[in-house]
Amino acid sequence: MLRILAIPLALVAFQTASYESSVRPLSPGLKATLTGTYWKPGCPVPLSQLRVLTVRHWGFDGRARTGQLIVNRDVAEPLRKVFRRLYEVKFPIRYLQLDIYRRGPALPAGGDVSGSFECRKAVPSPCGTGSGNWSNHAYGHAIDLNPRENPYVGCGMVRDATRARYINRTRLYEGMVTPAVVRAFASIGWGWGGSWTGDTKDYMHFSTTGG
Repeated sequence: MLRILAIPLALVAFQTASYESSVRPLSPGLKATLTGTYWKPGCPVPLSQLRVLTVRHWGFDGRARTGQLIVNRDVAEPLRKVFRRLYEVKFPIRYLQLDIYRRGPALPAGGDVSGSFECRKAVPSPCGTGSGNWSNHAYGHAIDLNPRENPYVGCGMVRDATRARYINRTRLYEGMVTPAVVRAFASIGWGWGGSWTGDTKDYMHFSTTGG
């Protein structure tokens, strides 16, 4: 005789909201989207070396969401563990979607988008000069989280005035990087731009080299 067991609704909700992640190669369409603007011949890694990392994360609205970013295949598996930890500590990420490469209409105002891969040179701080070297983002070895709440600061300045309130890190606002977030990345050997010495701090930035 088949017995149908009643499952408590609370348990169903918990299971639905549990952490999930996956890694897959770039689709032909995504490769076409990246080529010309975000990737071109001469970039330090071929498109075949990149992967789409899909993760469950918390949004600013307190809801679990599915996000995606493009990373190097050699860091994809460790990053699945990092995002699991970010999910466990309920760190909110405002926007983590691949339509940042298509400049989709749903992008939040102020450029508060998180992501990883972009074939470009390192960006100088607001009071610095560029090195001319490839950014870790060009290798898929860096992630920026909530740029508005975690700005790139140089000499006490930011390029976007709407981010100035977040220079002072003694008061915690939603979406600001916390010690738990730093520890999650440190667990796989990644460094944080907020730990740089001197006047320049890149609070959104995590990378394999810390730079």
